[in-house]
Amino acid sequence: MPRKADPPSPFVVAQRERLRATVSLGPCLDLACGRGRHALFAAGAGLRVVALDRDASLLHRLATQASAERLAIHALRADAESPLGLPFPPARFGAVLVTRFLFRPLAPAIAGLLAPGGLLVYETFTERQRELGYGPVNPAFLLESGELPRLFPELEVVESVLCRSREKHKKFLCGTGKAAEMVELARAHECDVIVIDNGVAPSQQREWE
Repeated sequence: MPRKADPPSPFVVAQRERLRATVSLGPCLDLACGRGRHALFAAGAGLRVVALDRDASLLHRLATQASAERLAIHALRADAESPLGLPFPPARFGAVLVTRFLFRPLAPAIAGLLAPGGLLVYETFTERQRELGYGPVNPAFLLESGELPRLFPELEVVESVLCRSREKHKKFLCGTGKAAEMVELARAHECDVIVIDNGVAPSQQREWE
């Protein structure tokens, strides 16, 4: 069976009241939503949500779950990294959620999506991730120290939290479940080759064999 969405991030959950305060400003955008864990959370908190991702299969599952739970989520397929930009007019949203996604050229467009008084909740990896020995290591996906406010100079920072995991998280390990998930995604996108741009332990290699 397809894996359901993970629980929402504790940091995002902590922003519940701030998110609810934006309801009158417009819907909430969950950008690069994946399985939609934060779209589901925001909709459950009473927000109207647009969940954007480029993976049609994940969006279909999210839309099915939202319909079953009667949640106000509109699943929209689009590539956030497309040179055509995001398919929304300026000031369209009361809140924007971005987690585990970093595409620096998109920062001005993200800020422009916020209605006056809107809220951006942004959580992703920093360059300290390399110290942990797992997860992303490509600098394109890692924030430098103090970089996020520089990417959004027109926004006021109301809260900033830097957390370090003390243990490896199963989400970033390549065991049987993760291998099956990657194969499923490769099939959905009709990929012939999967490239792993990091070291693979012998036990992980056996999962692929």
